[in-house]
Amino acid sequence: MTYDGFDFDPAEGPQQGPSWQRGNWPLADSDDLTAALDPMQMQAALKAAVRDASKAAGKPVDEAAIARAADRSIRAMMLIRTYRVRGHLAADLDPLGLSQQALPADLTPEYHGFTGSELDEPVFLGGTMGFESATVRQLIDTLRANYCGKVGLEYMHISDVEERRFFQDRMEGVDKGVEFTENGKKAILSKVIEAETFENFLAKKYVGTKRFGLDGGESMIPALEAVIKYGGQLGLKEIVYGMPHRGRLNVLANVMAKPYRVIFHEFSGGSANPDDVGGSGDVKYHLGTSTDREFDGISVHMSLVPNPSHLEAVDPVVLGKVRAQQVVRDDLADHNQVLPVLLHGDAAFAGQGIVWECLGFSGIRGYNTGGCIHFIVNNQIGFTTSPQFARSSPYPSDVAKGVQAPILHVNGDDPEAVTFACKMAIDFRQRFHRDVVIDMWCYRRFGHNEGDEPSFTQPQMYAQIRKHPKVSKIYGDRLIAEGVVTQDWIDETAKTFSDQLEVEFEAGKTYKANKADWFAGRWSGLHMPADPETARRNIETGIDKKLMESLGRTLTTIPEGHEVHKTLRRVLEAKREMFDKGEGFDWATGEALAFGSLVSEGYAVRLSGQDSGRGTFSQRHAVWIDQNTGGRYLPLEQVPHGRFEVLDSPLSEYGVLGFEYGYAMADPKTLVLWEAQFGDFANGAQIMIDQFIASGEAKWLRANGLVMLLPHGMEGQGPEHSSARLERFLQLCAGDNIQVCNITTPANYFHVLRRQMHRNFRKPLIIMTPKSLLRHKMAVSKASEFQGNSHFMRILSDPNQPEDKDIKRLVLCSGKVAFDLMEARDAAGDKHTAIIRLEQLYPFPGEPLTIRLKRMVNLEEVVWAQEEARNNGSWFFVEPFIEECLADAGVKPKRARYAGRVAAASPATGLAKRHQAEQGALIADALGHNVREEIRRQRGS
Repeated sequence: MTYDGFDFDPAEGPQQGPSWQRGNWPLADSDDLTAALDPMQMQAALKAAVRDASKAAGKPVDEAAIARAADRSIRAMMLIRTYRVRGHLAADLDPLGLSQQALPADLTPEYHGFTGSELDEPVFLGGTMGFESATVRQLIDTLRANYCGKVGLEYMHISDVEERRFFQDRMEGVDKGVEFTENGKKAILSKVIEAETFENFLAKKYVGTKRFGLDGGESMIPALEAVIKYGGQLGLKEIVYGMPHRGRLNVLANVMAKPYRVIFHEFSGGSANPDDVGGSGDVKYHLGTSTDREFDGISVHMSLVPNPSHLEAVDPVVLGKVRAQQVVRDDLADHNQVLPVLLHGDAAFAGQGIVWECLGFSGIRGYNTGGCIHFIVNNQIGFTTSPQFARSSPYPSDVAKGVQAPILHVNGDDPEAVTFACKMAIDFRQRFHRDVVIDMWCYRRFGHNEGDEPSFTQPQMYAQIRKHPKVSKIYGDRLIAEGVVTQDWIDETAKTFSDQLEVEFEAGKTYKANKADWFAGRWSGLHMPADPETARRNIETGIDKKLMESLGRTLTTIPEGHEVHKTLRRVLEAKREMFDKGEGFDWATGEALAFGSLVSEGYAVRLSGQDSGRGTFSQRHAVWIDQNTGGRYLPLEQVPHGRFEVLDSPLSEYGVLGFEYGYAMADPKTLVLWEAQFGDFANGAQIMIDQFIASGEAKWLRANGLVMLLPHGMEGQGPEHSSARLERFLQLCAGDNIQVCNITTPANYFHVLRRQMHRNFRKPLIIMTPKSLLRHKMAVSKASEFQGNSHFMRILSDPNQPEDKDIKRLVLCSGKVAFDLMEARDAAGDKHTAIIRLEQLYPFPGEPLTIRLKRMVNLEEVVWAQEEARNNGSWFFVEPFIEECLADAGVKPKRARYAGRVAAASPATGLAKRHQAEQGALIADALGHNVREEIRRQRGS
C-alpha cells in the first residue's frame, strides 16, 4: 500500500473487502479454519482440499501423502493463528530496548513440529496469508515481518469476523508493510522536526518553566495529522480532542494550528482573552481551543476541551460533547461526521477507573459515539512509578479488551509506523464505528516536568535516554540512507521553522485578542449576565391553558393495545383527575409539564440517571412498558417540535455526570439533566463537580446549563441515603457560578426548569429534589400556578402565616422541614410565627427577603431551622447573608439563631426512634416550644 503524503487515493477510498481469495477453504464466515472447526473437522476439510488440488493438477491421489499434507497444513494454520494472537509479544516496540524479551517458544516453528528439512517443504495454505502454498521458512519470515515489526497488533480477542479480516487484509502477506511515497516521508519528517523544534524553542525562551513537553514522543504529531487528513476523506467533519498535560502545547500548535504568538503570549503570563472577558484563567497546559483545518479541499473542525490536572477526567466530557454534536448534525445513524480522540498517558489509562467507564459507553444506547480513537503516549513510567508497580497487566491498554477494541502497539521511534497505525485506526473506526486503541511506546526525555530529576528513581532508564538519539535524528538518518532527503534539507527545514517561531515570539509580546469565542456557533444569542443581579432575576415562565390541557391528554392517554401495569394505570387515572380538577398536581406531573412544554417550544430535553425512566421512587413513569411484549412507550416523545429522551444510565456517577456536562457544553438548546439515584451518590462524581461544574466557567470561559437532580432529606433512612451534601455545593458558590435550589412545590420546580432554558444565559443548576415530598399532601400545586404570568419564586411563605404586624418570630428554612414546621405551628395554635422557605439558596435571594422583612414591623426573633447537622446543610452559608438582610431591613433582630441537629460526623442516624426524637426537638426549638418535653414525647411514642 503506497501513500502520497498522508493520503489514500480519494477515488479508491477505503478497501471494502479481503485483498486475497480464500481458494478452497470451505468456510465463508471465518478468518481461518481454526476459528470454527475442531481438529477432526479441519483435517477432513484439508484432506478434501488437497485431494481436489491434486485432481485439478492431474496428479494421482496418494492418501498417505494427503494425510501428511493435511497434518502439516493444520500445524501451519496453528502457527499462523499463534502469530495472530501472540505475535505482538515479539514486536520491536521499545525505543530504549529495555523491555525486549526472547521470542516466545510458541512462535517458533519447532514448537509446532517443524524441524530440519520440513522448514523448506511447501505447505498447502489455500490463500491464507496470501499463499496458496509456501514453505514454513517463507511463512515464518512473513509472519514475523507482519506481526513482529514496529507495529504489534492485538485483535484476535474480537468476536466479529469482519473486524478481524479488516486487520488481516492490511497486515498479512509478503507485500504488506508500512510504505510511504517520498513526499509522504518528507511530510512526516517535517512534522517531527516542527514538533522537536517547538519544544526546544520553548525550553530556550522560557528556562525553568513547566511545559510538559512531548520530547521523546514527537511521532504523535504527524500521526494525529493523518487522522485529520484521512478522516476527512472518509466523511469526517469534526474532531473533539481530550488530552493530558504532556504534549498539549505541541498539539495545540502543530496539530490544531493555534497561533504560536498566542501560546507565547500565554507563556509570558498574559491572557488569551481581553481583560473585559473575565474569568480567573488557568495554566497554559490546561487550556483548550477550536479551529478549522483544510486538507485537499476538505475542511475539518477541531476542538480541544480544556481540562484540570485530574487525569482522564476530561474523557467523558469529550464523549458527551461528541454525542451532542452528532445529534445536532443528525449523525446518530452513521456516526461518520464527528469523532472523539482521547490522548492518554500509559499509567493513567491503566490506573484511572474513569477510562473503563468511558469504554463502557461505547455500545450503550444514548451514550454511544460511534467509536473513539484512544492514543496512549506510553512513557513506560507514571510520574516516578515503573510499569511493574503501576498495573497488573502486560500493557496499559489491556483494559480496552473488555469492549473488544483492537489495540495497535507501535514503536514511537518510527514515525512512519505510528502514522500508519493512526491511518488504520481511523479507517477501522469509520467503517465499524467502534473504539480503537493506539499504544505508542516512547519515553520522556525529561522528567514528569522539565524541572524534575528523574534519575532519583529511574537511573538506568535515564542513563539510556541521555545517550538515545532524538526521533528526528533516527528518522532523518534513515531517509538520508534511502536517498529521500539530504542533511542540508533537514537543516534548512529546522532553520525555516525556527525563524518562523522567532517572528511569532516577537508578535506574542504585543498580542491582544479581540474577542472571546465562547458564545459563537450554537451559543449565538446567549451571553454572560450583564451584571451579578441579572443572574438572580426571574422571568415569566408560565404556559397557556390550552398547552397545559394538551400536555395533560398526552401524559394520561394510554395507546390502544399497549398494556401498562395495573398500578401505573391507577397513577394515570389520578393524574387525569389532577387535570380535570385543576389542583393537586404532584412533583412528577409538574416535572412532566416542564419537559413537555419545553419540547413543544422546540427545545430538546435529555434526562439520564440510573433509574430515570421509572424514577428511583416510582414517581416519574416517563416510560410505559407493555406488560405483555416489553414494548416501550414514551408519552413525551409524542410532543411535536422538540426532542425528548430519558436514559437509564450505566451504574456510574463520575463518567455519566461528565458525559452530561460535555453534552450541555455543546448544546445550550437542550435541557440536560443528570439525576442521582440518591443525592449522596454524587460523591462518586466529586471531581466533575469541583473541577468542571463549579469552576469551568471561571477557569476556561465555558458556560454550561447542566441540571443536577439530587434526592435529599432527613427521613430516617440512615446515613447513606439522607443527605446530598448540600453544604458542599454551597461552599463552591461564588461569583454567580452555579445555582443551588431546595424546592418544595411542583409548580416552583416546573418554573425553575423552564427558567433554565428561557433566560439568555446558562448556569449549572443544582436541585435538592424530594423523596417524601413526592407524594406529600401539602407539596402540591394548582393549575393556575403553572399558567399565565407566573414564574419561579425564590422565597415562599406558608399559606397560613399571621398578618405581618402580628409576626414576632420568623423561621427561615429550606426544603421539606418547612411542612413539618407549619404542621407543628398550626397544631400548637401559634399566631405569631411566620415560616419562609428559601427555595433558592444561591444566588442568595437577598432582595425579596429584605423586602419581606421590612413588612414585619414587630419582629423579635429570627431563627434558621434545618434538618441537617449544624456542620452540614445551609447554616454556615446563609448566616452572613441573613445578617445583611436584617441590617438592610432595619428590623430589631440583628442576627438569626440556629435550630437544628448538633454537629455530627455522619450525616444522619440510622435509628428510626433517634431520628424522630431529633426531628421533633429541632422543630420544637425553632418554634420556641419545650424541647425537652418534645424529645421525651418522641422517645416515648
